[in-house]
Amino acid sequence: MFENIEFLNKELFWLFLVLPIAIIWYVFKHQRQTAELKVSSIRGFKASSATWSTLRHALFMLRLLALALLITAIARPRTVDVSTRTKTTRGIDIVMAIDVSASMLAKDLRPNRLEALKEVAADFINGRPNDRIGLVEYAGEAYTKTPITSDKTLVLRSLRDIRYNTIIEGGTAIGMGLATSVNRLKDSRAKSKVIILLTDGVNNSGFIDPKIASELAVEYGIKTYTIGLGTNGMALSPVSINPDGTFRYGRQQVEIDEDLLKEIAEATGGRYFRATNNQKLAEIYNEINKLEKTEIEERKYYNYEEKYRPLVLLAGLLLLIETLLRHTIFRSFV
Repeated sequence: MFENIEFLNKELFWLFLVLPIAIIWYVFKHQRQTAELKVSSIRGFKASSATWSTLRHALFMLRLLALALLITAIARPRTVDVSTRTKTTRGIDIVMAIDVSASMLAKDLRPNRLEALKEVAADFINGRPNDRIGLVEYAGEAYTKTPITSDKTLVLRSLRDIRYNTIIEGGTAIGMGLATSVNRLKDSRAKSKVIILLTDGVNNSGFIDPKIASELAVEYGIKTYTIGLGTNGMALSPVSINPDGTFRYGRQQVEIDEDLLKEIAEATGGRYFRATNNQKLAEIYNEINKLEKTEIEERKYYNYEEKYRPLVLLAGLLLLIETLLRHTIFRSFV
């Protein structure tokens, strides 16, 4: 009955100081009311037990206990049952546009750019439980890997399946990747629409100009964060294909069109980031995660149950017992 109890008027517990004062007063009063008779010998008196006389002090104890219960009752003990209801507002729809050209196999990130990206992107997706996410792949052309969905298991499985292949035309079509991402988001009713576009090169393919694609993003109110992936200087990159189908690697200059990526980000209200290593890439996605927050409304309902009534009833019962005993059994003693 008294689990998780709180007291509304805790300051009233100072009234417990009345109890020791009442005890002192009772002892003092009892001593003054006790008569003394001095005799030379008590041999002529019949011995009797003092137990019955001592029990009369129980009346005072009943009254003290009743007073303690009343003080506790007016301190308003009550239990609180808190229920929480969480409501997520319309969240954020995010499309991650990922460059899958051959240069993404460069080894300046461990084990290579593409695998490093997939690991960081998976953590990002897991950290967005209330948002819908889609994936777009692009190289010389672009296509939708996964439409925007709240099924994170599907998105993560599709992310793991992303790899370099010869099915997509070679090159880096930034405009195509951005335009395809815009197409996936243009009809979204989310409160915020975001594209995270990552590339490690320059726009050298596709029939859609990146600036035109960024204008489309602005028209549909889509914010774009752009990420340039690759170290500064030279990187161990694929330069040719061996007869057995594996890549031959060589040192090549890293070329990223940072001016274009900055222009896209600024035009759409986003930001440009440069990731030169695994740690920096992770930090960038963490920063984007902080910049784009989904609003969550939490309502708490408090149900109070007053617990003073049993205390008052018990105190009343003790006072009733004390009164009955005082006027019946202990009538001749008190």
